[in-house]
Amino acid sequence: MRTASKGALAALVLAVVAAVPAGPAGAAAAPRSAPAARAAATAGPALSVDTTTGRHAIDPHVYGMNFADEALAKELRLPVNRWGGNATTRYNYKLDTHNTGSDWYFENVASANDPAALPDGSEADKFVDQNLRTGSDTLLTVPMIGWTPAARDSSCGFSIATYGPQQGSDSQWRPDCGNGVKPDGTQVTGNDPTDTSVPIGADFTKGWVQYLDSAYGAAGHGGVRYYDLDNEPDLWHSTHRDVHPTGASDDELRDSTYATAAAVKAADPGAQTLGPVGWGFNSLTYSGLDQDVCNRQGGSCWSNPPDQAAHGGLPFATWYLQQMRAYQQAHGTRILDYFDEHIYPQQSGVALGGSNDAATQALRLRSTRQLWDPSYVDESWINQPIQFIPRMRSLVDQNYPGTKVAISEYNWGALDHVDGALAQADVLGIFGREGLDLATLWSPPKATDPGAYAFRMFLNYDGAGGTFGNTAVTSGSADQDKLAVYASERSSDHATTVMVINKTTGDLTAPVSLTSGTTLPAAAQVYRYGQDAPTAIQHPADQPLSGGHFSATFPAYSITEYVIPAGSTTANPPSAPSTPTASAVGSDRATLTWAASTAGSAPVASYQVYSGDPATTPAVATVAAPATSTTVTGLSPSTAYTFRVVAKDTAGRSSPASSPVTVTTTAGPATGCTVAYSVTTDWGSGFGGSITLTNKAAPLSGWQLGFSFAGNQKVTQGWNGTWSQTGAAVTVKDAGWNASLPTGASTTIGFNGSYTGSNPAPHAFTLNGKPCGAASGAAAGTVPAAQGRAPGAHAVS
Repeated sequence: MRTASKGALAALVLAVVAAVPAGPAGAAAAPRSAPAARAAATAGPALSVDTTTGRHAIDPHVYGMNFADEALAKELRLPVNRWGGNATTRYNYKLDTHNTGSDWYFENVASANDPAALPDGSEADKFVDQNLRTGSDTLLTVPMIGWTPAARDSSCGFSIATYGPQQGSDSQWRPDCGNGVKPDGTQVTGNDPTDTSVPIGADFTKGWVQYLDSAYGAAGHGGVRYYDLDNEPDLWHSTHRDVHPTGASDDELRDSTYATAAAVKAADPGAQTLGPVGWGFNSLTYSGLDQDVCNRQGGSCWSNPPDQAAHGGLPFATWYLQQMRAYQQAHGTRILDYFDEHIYPQQSGVALGGSNDAATQALRLRSTRQLWDPSYVDESWINQPIQFIPRMRSLVDQNYPGTKVAISEYNWGALDHVDGALAQADVLGIFGREGLDLATLWSPPKATDPGAYAFRMFLNYDGAGGTFGNTAVTSGSADQDKLAVYASERSSDHATTVMVINKTTGDLTAPVSLTSGTTLPAAAQVYRYGQDAPTAIQHPADQPLSGGHFSATFPAYSITEYVIPAGSTTANPPSAPSTPTASAVGSDRATLTWAASTAGSAPVASYQVYSGDPATTPAVATVAAPATSTTVTGLSPSTAYTFRVVAKDTAGRSSPASSPVTVTTTAGPATGCTVAYSVTTDWGSGFGGSITLTNKAAPLSGWQLGFSFAGNQKVTQGWNGTWSQTGAAVTVKDAGWNASLPTGASTTIGFNGSYTGSNPAPHAFTLNGKPCGAASGAAAGTVPAAQGRAPGAHAVS
């Protein structure tokens, strides 16, 4: 995070807050409008909930924060609290001193704690102490940059007396501390890192973890449970350029992770590590070195970055996860437990912003779709579908199965307004539905802010500890941009909880259908927060239920939670089947066997086998009980599949999914590739096109698609690849994140084009220079123009 850390780093916070414009005073969720007469409700999209399908655990750690207020954390029983941000990259636990980096003139800032007692009583200790009082797990950032403050002094990285005049300085507090930028706009170079810092290695981190274990106990006995492996290292060349002026390469991040993570595990084997903690979407593709070089060079550098080229053309995250897996295979120790990246929406005015105008508010509420929706083209310089959580999960499944997925910084803005609260509630619902394992909000709300009520709706909706359920179930909305819906079952009492978010400025009346494996009760409890009452969660009259169907009006800009008690039949699903084992693995098939589930309230009727997330993908096989084995066919050669098994009882209740098993099929005959082309829209002089490329041969770590237009079509805009056109000939190189194409795998690219006259389909498709045929029943096709990612663009973190 590039803005200053909060909470523990109080001295820095005071300076930064003074420099950043605040939101409206007392902006406790003023309604967007206060019409004298309310307009009649209009018809809203149909909503559905099915508690018998899509069942998977919701990890409570997705409801975390960074530097949470203690009173709010205690009220919410906050699951996890993170010590993170740029200032933690150079925090010296022995001196209780941090360096602010580019956030505030590269200054060393010492805390006001007793130097004679250190490291006891440091700001880091106080942070852990607070978490012990509130019952929150601690996620602590440890340094990997190789430098830490040398002394409890007022030194800074770019002294004006030493390095000459600069464009900015800390004129109020430390006038000699400059911003490292000369009057002509060029950066100060050749400065001495030892002006502020001393070199450190992994032993420094090991010593800190050992100290924390002695002070608080090991991770498994109430001590610090999680460790972030530094903070946004792919931006060190910007945020900490006084000691690290060059972008961190693939090799540097691998080697420093190996050393630091191994040191954490050696000091506390039960601790969990998270990495690489990149700043955002670009972090999945580019190392810090590539971002540094290509930000300066621009142009074609982004399509062929040098560090990536030196590592087999693999995108950074793919290569990084493979290296972490290689370490475990070589040493027998897992040193990376969570694949952790940050995300800040890049749409103008959204992340960390205020409520702004109506257009920005609407953009904020629909931009949450970038977390999951393959049809949402990001409305920023990114200009392509992101699918951030499924993409991260896919990277893990393909390159280091068993690694959990985390987002330790995010912020959708306007937490002091109702629209920000709605966006925050939507994000929390998405986290649970999509199976994220841990998340912590950056710059959390005050207890009185609307954003705090978004968390209360999930963690304390009734003021008595009432929570959203911990087992996600299937839910759906005919229009998620109008009414978003999330549903779950609570294990403590088997109540079903349903969250409905009206993102629109008008009241909507919508039908709701409930499918359950039990007899539904007569009514559901109702809790609501929104612009009509922005300072409290309301408890309206119960909602009658009639045969699993009802109609309700959802007020404009509101969050409604239904709590449906368990029906007359106790809703105990079967236990999870055991981890399946694989045998008779061939090029197109594998036999899976598992131990039977234990029945809950009803006998086990069948088992469903999934090759993806059971919540979002259809079963590939169904086996009637009591059989506990099946052969899955139709697989692709030389391809890794991750299988899970779910039991279903005679009442339709699903068990939790089994632990996964990863199976790699044997090699089969290479059959080339196929292309499916379609025109998605055509307005006479222009059109939109889509191409799905399927690899039928050996796995690819990079690809280039070629084809020729049959008319005078020109690509004007495209996504999911790097595009070029010469005459009628078009080439599309992978976008980095989709470079890996195992045998049988597909990727879809899209584009807009222009033409005059007719619009015939393109022809002569090639993949890496070899002919590629049309998919069965598909036209040979036309292509989109791609803009790639914007050079020089950075996150706001």
